[in-house]
Amino acid sequence: MTTPHSNQPRRALLLTGASRGIGHATVKRFSAAGWRVITCSRHPFPENCPWEMGPEDHIQVDLADPERTLHAIDEIKQRLENRELHALVNNAAISPKADGAKRLSSIDTTIDVWDHVFRVNFFAPIMLARGLLEELKAAKGSVVNVTSIAGSRVHPFAGAAYATSKAALAALTREMAADFGSLGIRVNAIAPGEIDTTILSPGTSEIVDHQIPMHRLGTPDEVAKIIYVLCTETSSYVNGAEIHINGGQHV
Repeated sequence: MTTPHSNQPRRALLLTGASRGIGHATVKRFSAAGWRVITCSRHPFPENCPWEMGPEDHIQVDLADPERTLHAIDEIKQRLENRELHALVNNAAISPKADGAKRLSSIDTTIDVWDHVFRVNFFAPIMLARGLLEELKAAKGSVVNVTSIAGSRVHPFAGAAYATSKAALAALTREMAADFGSLGIRVNAIAPGEIDTTILSPGTSEIVDHQIPMHRLGTPDEVAKIIYVLCTETSSYVNGAEIHINGGQHV
């Protein structure tokens, strides 16, 4: 059983980027298992995402702003029961596009865009993990970084800044696994491929038909289930892994 006994405090999850897609599915998966879910997003609490304590446990913060991120960490610390955080899922990410929703190449991406993308996709995850280190340590918690198939190959839709930030996050996952492991904190990554969300680009059907052996998109819940496993005792000896969730697209 992964749900705590009634006389114990509920397990707590901090999830960034919870308002849609994989994040929303992850909230539902953990909430259904009895976890307390604290969410961080630059958007207000989404009214179409009903879960217990949702509005009360939502922190609106722009993770691209280091000062605001630090303030959010302080607020999270104050909210946590028994100073324990059992799971941190770094899911928030941005992927800017050029005019006409076209892919931004390494030539076309401005330095300001590189900087903005890396602040959200790369620096925020390590800031949150380090800022909440004692709470994760107290719970023998788990960190899951959401990378991408675009971090290991040039993708027709994902821009250069997004792709390189995800590659950097995969490398950071290994470094964190080595550093946090001795504290009893496991750090892993999941690398989704083409998942059926609202942000799919035109042309995705070509990838499904010709590059994915299973010939279908993944669902957000299929990703959320793996995130859940990585945050529970089922994966108690998994550390420093990056799990591909893409129907075989990477082979």
